Amino acid sequence: MNKKTILITGAGSGLGKGTALGLATKGHKVIAGVHKWEQKSRLIEDAKKAGVEENLEIIKLNILDLMDCQKAWEYDVDILVNNAGIGHSGPVSEMPVGLIREVMETNVFSNLEFAQPFIKKMVDKGSGKLVFVSSVAGLSTSPYLGAYNASKHALEAIVQSLRDELTPMGLTVATINPGPYETGFNDRMYDNYAQWFDKDMHFTPKEKIEEAAQVMAENQFDPKEMIEKMIEVIPQDSHDFRTILPTNFVEMCKDYQEKQYSIQSDAVAPSKK
Repeated sequence: MNKKTILITGAGSGLGKGTALGLATKGHKVIAGVHKWEQKSRLIEDAKKAGVEENLEIIKLNILDLMDCQKAWEYDVDILVNNAGIGHSGPVSEMPVGLIREVMETNVFSNLEFAQPFIKKMVDKGSGKLVFVSSVAGLSTSPYLGAYNASKHALEAIVQSLRDELTPMGLTVATINPGPYETGFNDRMYDNYAQWFDKDMHFTPKEKIEEAAQVMAENQFDPKEMIEKMIEVIPQDSHDFRTILPTNFVEMCKDYQEKQYSIQSDAVAPSKK
């Protein structure tokens, strides 16, 4: 496989960080975008430990910051991995809509806006690859994660449209859909409802939110599996449009979507009981 130049956003932590280091280890030229300057110091140390300093260039990249984006747009890359994302938790029936806007802005609008200049370059060349890190949350829903679910469902539609528009022009477009991997992201996402939720003012039982958070905390997987799969898939020229892990989540997502055509309007979804 030819060595590629790969820019990955959200590379300061979690799956993005592990994938950036792993791709560099494989000999690819990786531009790792970190959200905060402080993350750069830690990633430099990890790159030294892995012996990949020559293959890993670290840049400050908050995709909501125009200055950061303009600097990143100067790069010419073979593959763009849109991995940056955030999440807010809590019942969408009560949560401040501004928080939902914030999630949509980062996970959907800013991801697309950041990608567009790279898309133009790739179209001009007649080649290139776009990878968007979505989630199984974009193919199903979970109570109290509606804001995150909405953003990933919207991202799925954007990426499918990009695929329809760009593959005839020689580009490759794909999603990666991780399940609940234990990187800290899911736990912190469930924590943040406490910033605005008041059990004396809101009608959603706080115990239900805490119960959902506990279920998530107890049912996460080792991220090593997902990182290894991302390292394998990202440089490939052709593979499945969606890469979903753990593999049993493929059938779970299909089953969830199929049931949306038969469930009654006043019924609790079987998977949510």
